[in-house]
Amino acid sequence: MLTLPQSSVTVPRMESSAQVRVPLVHEKDIRVGTAGWSYKDWEGVFYPPGMQRRKQHPLEYLARFFDTTEINTSFYGPLKPEWAKLWCRKVAAVNKNFLFTAKLYRAFTHSPIAVMEPTSAATIRPTDEDEARTREGLDALATEGRLGALLIQFPVSFKNTSLNRDYLERLLRQFIEYPRVVEVRHSSWNDAATLAAFAQKDVGFCNIDQPVLGRSLAPTEHVTSTIGYVRLHGRNYENWFADQGSADQNSGSDNRNDRYNYLYNYRELTGWKEKIESIAERAHTTYVITNNHFESKAGVNALELKAMLSGKRVLAPPTLIAKYPELRNIADAAEAVGESNLTSLFG
Repeated sequence: MLTLPQSSVTVPRMESSAQVRVPLVHEKDIRVGTAGWSYKDWEGVFYPPGMQRRKQHPLEYLARFFDTTEINTSFYGPLKPEWAKLWCRKVAAVNKNFLFTAKLYRAFTHSPIAVMEPTSAATIRPTDEDEARTREGLDALATEGRLGALLIQFPVSFKNTSLNRDYLERLLRQFIEYPRVVEVRHSSWNDAATLAAFAQKDVGFCNIDQPVLGRSLAPTEHVTSTIGYVRLHGRNYENWFADQGSADQNSGSDNRNDRYNYLYNYRELTGWKEKIESIAERAHTTYVITNNHFESKAGVNALELKAMLSGKRVLAPPTLIAKYPELRNIADAAEAVGESNLTSLFG
């Protein structure tokens, strides 16, 4: 069995003080959801107008339609435990089967000045404090049994070199108690040695859809652990590298929004439906995450995929159907939740 080379450097690993609970899921479970949920341009599109005024948490609404979502804020800074606990309470009141996936803090995966220099093992500089604070947030999710996967996302500049393989080996050992999935965007990682190494360590390979430019990774359907993972970023070739060096963003410049302003069509989704079904046959749980978040195009495509994979009509937010009337082909409008019913429904 091929493995990643062992590190010659001894790196102390902190132990989690919390008891990690493995989520209870059905075999060959497919969970479809969006990357993030807190976007200003989702107000009145995915979410009903005035939701903030009614003090309704977005997750209380999102969990009506999906069984998972990917936490993006944990990429920009260590997840605060109090936030994680709040989010767990919010989804539990609506959808008891809901699971989160969480992105690892970028201090472990990106150069601090990624816009200026390529990311590699030589430029990534996490600290002991970064690890301690990161664990606090992840443990808060894990102790509730709601952490489906920890997504370790690297940029396209992180290539398959001996130095980077060595760093990845250490990083995977650092966070070994969590269900780990690695997203790499450079095609040099799409080789037998990497897949064998991931399989040996029960580490998932993240299959992505992105503009295929240069040596960027093309769509795959790899399964190297009990977890299957798919991320759809959109195919906005013209604007993909308009914001060089950055990763997925919840908000920010117009360039960033343009990057994720892409709606997959039926033919494109059909191609991924077949890949997802193949992945799900070989995995225990498969997460399908749509990241084309601009004006909730991610919500549209996630619902379409959910319908295609289940073969059934799905519920959708009425405002989303109004914005994207093509959803009427596969979705029915969910009943609006009146202000007077919010307290009884969500607590």
